Amino acid sequence: MSSPTPDTTERRGLYKAFAASLSGTSLEWYDFAVYSSAAALVFGDLFFPGSDPLTGTLQAFGTYAVGYIARPLGGIFFGRLGDVIGRKRVLVATLLLIGVATFFIGLLPTHAQAGALAPTLLVVLRFAQGVGVGGEWGGAVLLSSEFSQAGQRGFWASAAQVGPPLGTLMANGVLALLAGLLTEAQFLSWGWRLAFLLSAVLVAFGLLIRSKLEETPVFKELEARGDRPTAPVTEVLRTQRRPLIAAILARVGPDVLYAMFAVFVLTYATKELDLSRGQAVTAVLIGSACQVALIPFSGYLSDRYGRRLIYGIGALGGAVWSVVFFAIASSLGTLVLGVVVGLVFHSLMYGPQAAFVSEQFTARLRYTGSSLAYTFAGVIGGALAPLAFTYFLAKTGTGYVIAAYIIVACAVTLVGLRLGRAVVDDDLVLNPA
Repeated sequence: MSSPTPDTTERRGLYKAFAASLSGTSLEWYDFAVYSSAAALVFGDLFFPGSDPLTGTLQAFGTYAVGYIARPLGGIFFGRLGDVIGRKRVLVATLLLIGVATFFIGLLPTHAQAGALAPTLLVVLRFAQGVGVGGEWGGAVLLSSEFSQAGQRGFWASAAQVGPPLGTLMANGVLALLAGLLTEAQFLSWGWRLAFLLSAVLVAFGLLIRSKLEETPVFKELEARGDRPTAPVTEVLRTQRRPLIAAILARVGPDVLYAMFAVFVLTYATKELDLSRGQAVTAVLIGSACQVALIPFSGYLSDRYGRRLIYGIGALGGAVWSVVFFAIASSLGTLVLGVVVGLVFHSLMYGPQAAFVSEQFTARLRYTGSSLAYTFAGVIGGALAPLAFTYFLAKTGTGYVIAAYIIVACAVTLVGLRLGRAVVDDDLVLNPA
């Protein structure tokens, strides 16, 4: 029996890396998204009870924001390790951390059972989730992109980008199933916990896949020639300032748009449109299902037509559609249409994003640089957006202020794209000047 050719071996490595990146980020984002949905649907009542439902939701979204605020710590700690000891080992640790935190959220007592201790523990575990996610993204992106070749990185790197909508799809699917099978009293009492406890099974599956993966060829080369950094965070801040700023700004618009059409829309649909929890979740499920195919397709389009062009179309479209959404959203049909189109524009940004961000940094600093950009942008964009949306809606009673917020975020993204490097050469991909 003949041994596989180098091309065949490389292809197998690429497929394994794609699967590991996709499965790992999907499972981690299941954990993160199940919290996001629960914050919009039940946590306000269970952990932050009060006479005003919007106030409870605002407090629940405060713990949602903690997950984003914790991300820079994960990005700094795990990003540094990823450039020093390798991508694979760090990705096993991040998956384990977020899985354990999610499982324990499912065991927490509520405010009625433990008083102030309950929301305190919720914040602590949400913080741990955020640290894990902060270290996950940069490595997951490099896992598939560093196995791929020039001219294909937009598509292959999008594996990590499919994780969030696929995780959202799984999380909302589980919550919708539980909400459909149980009475509202049962769901609020114990049904929601099952979605969090399921994390243990999913994470065990993800760890099995990642434990069998090889280190990326790029890191192996850096290791062989002794070119691993000793202080990658300091080096990025000293030598990679423009790429870092460009990558951070480019990420703000997609984070805010996602916060609107995958997270806050659940609150808007139930509080303002008087739709049921199940109907609101269904709209997000349909939009997320479309994204699973649209994100890699957008990555492919960025390989063919350029990252900045496809990304920019998504930013402009998302800004315009945010206004249209609040003008038409009035029923289940218009809600589904609004969410699907909103997430289409998000996909046009999100598909090329992994390749665009990672290509801004030199290979030896790529894990750290990508992680810092991802996590700090998350604080600016994703963490604040649901809080701001809830506050604006409570104070003004109109969604058009929220639309204005999204427009500004998308404009920030366009500035980031303009500052960023348009990579057209393989040497630039591996070692940008």
